[in-house]
Amino acid sequence: MAMALAGLRRLRALADGVTTVAGEVGQAADYAVRTFASPAGIRGMALEWAWMATHIALYPIGLAEETIRQHDVYRTDSLPPAQRSLVVADPAAAGTPILLVHGIMDNRSVFSVFGNALRRRGFGVVHAINYSILTGDLRSAAHELRGHVERLRELTGSDKVHIVGHSLGGMIARYYVQRMGGSAVVDTLVTLGSPHSGSRAAYLLPTPLARQLRPGSEIVTELAEPTPDCPTRFLVVWSRLDEMIVPQGNARLRHPDLDVDELELRDVGHLSLPIDPRTVHWVASELARGERARDAEHERMRHRRIRGGHLRQSHPHHAERGAPAS
Repeated sequence: MAMALAGLRRLRALADGVTTVAGEVGQAADYAVRTFASPAGIRGMALEWAWMATHIALYPIGLAEETIRQHDVYRTDSLPPAQRSLVVADPAAAGTPILLVHGIMDNRSVFSVFGNALRRRGFGVVHAINYSILTGDLRSAAHELRGHVERLRELTGSDKVHIVGHSLGGMIARYYVQRMGGSAVVDTLVTLGSPHSGSRAAYLLPTPLARQLRPGSEIVTELAEPTPDCPTRFLVVWSRLDEMIVPQGNARLRHPDLDVDELELRDVGHLSLPIDPRTVHWVASELARGERARDAEHERMRHRRIRGGHLRQSHPHHAERGAPAS
């Protein structure tokens, strides 16, 4: 009798699990129909598929490790006026290394357009890394990232770095910043389509890493815990057309202890986020501001609050077609 009851309980648990997964998949399917059938959705998905084909061709090249390249001189005389105005003017900002971290089952080739665009704007060290596609634990990947950061700082002599993470790469970098002391050396963390509150699409992959990216997972819950005195600035890019983050709003970063600015896009797919001109322009402009300019702005905001004003530190930006291109 006891064995029979135990078997019934296991069957019930299995049935509940199947029902939960089916419900999540159903919600995802309903969302996809409503979002991607719009004209903007059709255009965005056309670009997504075109970039995916290009990315597949570039993927083998991205398997090789990238050599750190440092440029000591930044020239703008060869650039047209429209691009010259975007080039970094702050030498300190230009000298801060930028580390690019790809997403799940990907490699550094996803940043081929993004990295070159940052270099054209005068950033001296833009270095994309690879981590194993067999990575099964986000914490282990964060430990590996810490090693990359320390090597980059040692080779460049820089105290601080910027990190740009696409998809899972943003979550790995966020864990490093919030839970492993990375905030001491990471000036700015940029996330592109990262599932900060988890993604229901992760239920489609029965792997340990995918389970860590589901809403309410241990990792998601851990990152939501208090993070007092975190000096790292967060720049978050998310899209309402992101087919991998369900719901898309889960790519937004809402945390009371973190300094967050965000760029909202409405017509860009998940894989296309690093090549979108509005993404490149906004990220490059924000990184070019430098620490001094941000400190001065925060000081002005503090004085305005003292005089009785109430301002939010996090300001969402909405990008439409026609914004400055790269």
